[in-house]
Amino acid sequence: MAQNSLKRLFSETMIYGVSSIVGRFLNYLLVPLYTYKIAASTGGYGVVTELYAYTALMLVILTFGMETTFFYFANKNKERAEQVFSTSALTVGGVSALFVLLLALFLNPVTTAMGYTEHPEFVMMMGCVVAIDAFQAIFFAWLRFQRRPWKFAALKLLFIVCNIALNLFVFLVAPKLSVSHPSLMAWYHPDWQVGYVFAVNLVCTVGITLGFLPELKYLRHGIDRQMVRQMLGYTWPLLLLGIAGILNQVADKICYRHLVPGPEGEVQLGIYGACVKIAMIMAMITQAFRYAYEPFVFGGGRSREGKESQAAVMKYFVIFALLAFLVVMAYLDIFKYVIDSGYWEGLRVVPIVMMAEILMSIYFNLSFWYKLSGQTWWGAVFSAIGCAVLLAVNIIGVPRWGYMACAWGGVAGYGVCVVLSYFVGRRRNPVPYNVPTIAGYFVLALGLYGLSQWLKPEALGWRLAFNTLLVALYVAVVLWCERALWKGAFNSLCNKLRKRT
Repeated sequence: MAQNSLKRLFSETMIYGVSSIVGRFLNYLLVPLYTYKIAASTGGYGVVTELYAYTALMLVILTFGMETTFFYFANKNKERAEQVFSTSALTVGGVSALFVLLLALFLNPVTTAMGYTEHPEFVMMMGCVVAIDAFQAIFFAWLRFQRRPWKFAALKLLFIVCNIALNLFVFLVAPKLSVSHPSLMAWYHPDWQVGYVFAVNLVCTVGITLGFLPELKYLRHGIDRQMVRQMLGYTWPLLLLGIAGILNQVADKICYRHLVPGPEGEVQLGIYGACVKIAMIMAMITQAFRYAYEPFVFGGGRSREGKESQAAVMKYFVIFALLAFLVVMAYLDIFKYVIDSGYWEGLRVVPIVMMAEILMSIYFNLSFWYKLSGQTWWGAVFSAIGCAVLLAVNIIGVPRWGYMACAWGGVAGYGVCVVLSYFVGRRRNPVPYNVPTIAGYFVLALGLYGLSQWLKPEALGWRLAFNTLLVALYVAVVLWCERALWKGAFNSLCNKLRKRT
């Protein structure tokens, strides 16, 4: 029975994980489309970057930790799971509807404060998108609770496919049709390209909501007021943790135009946002790690063997993440074509942002000591301190050094979170991490990267060949240092093959 449960857990984790990773990769393909069609000099991509940062923050606020709260209460009282779902969905839906109403009533002062008086429709569209996304989040949580990963994955991927298809139509097909068939394309305006990015998102978000029509029947249970009070008491620390966590990711993009006002701020933010997308290759890797790792840790993380496994996984994750860092940096001359050449001046942020992503993932790994012990408020404290550090670096540094301060702010913020979580966790729930070895791999990877920049051949072919040699050197050193592991795995495989033959 236990073995079947583990197999089911693994298969569902793979479905959720693959759908998320594939979805993010497909969505990643929009980056070259936007950067090649929206010139860097216009600052249009800066508008996209900033509004999506606001959307990410508002999504955390409007869901206010209710996804996790739903799982807690639904598993606590499975007989009333439908009531828990109805209460959660209607509560989040009501808050989201109120948000849209207030945004519509106070749209002018809101857009004035944000600096979008010329295009209030951008803010209104993204406000509707985030409100619908928040409502949908509870429905996606319900699918996960019911163990329906295939519908979950299908709806996620359908949104991405529709989003890409409509973007391709708007940016590639519509301009040609507006010339050949102007009567059919009266709605198309070439100077409103940024607006189409948000309009397409809104259309696709509304369309995906139709996929939840069968689940609407559960809302007949209405809202249990007593349950709402209990749920709000449970969820408020999660809201604080979520806000602190998301601010670590988007605060630099939200405050940038306030620190560098005017068109120049939009242009610089667009360049920074586009180059950060190259570094998001690391985010796709870490996303896969999270989906596979969370069930493993919560299944046996408190035992001695579980802690030793956590320590081992940390080391091997760092090895793999640093390899990905070296590969991206070794072939940045190729990866840079993901964005238009007008954005290339910001490529120097890529290695810094990738390091920030690695530190964020290490912090995620270290965070299990307070998650397993139920002391999640520690996460809110660490994330809040890290966010304060990030904001301080941005406020002090952006007016002087521009978006480079944003990149270093991420490293500083997550670095502080890593240090705090490690030392506090070592006292409260110690895990035997091999810090000297992990630090050694960091020194090795950063040393090889520094060498690639110091002895940088001018010819592209020689540069790529030299960088390939450095990546191979890193792999060779890792294989030598970890030879006991792969030799053991090889011997085990050989023994299994002998038994079968």
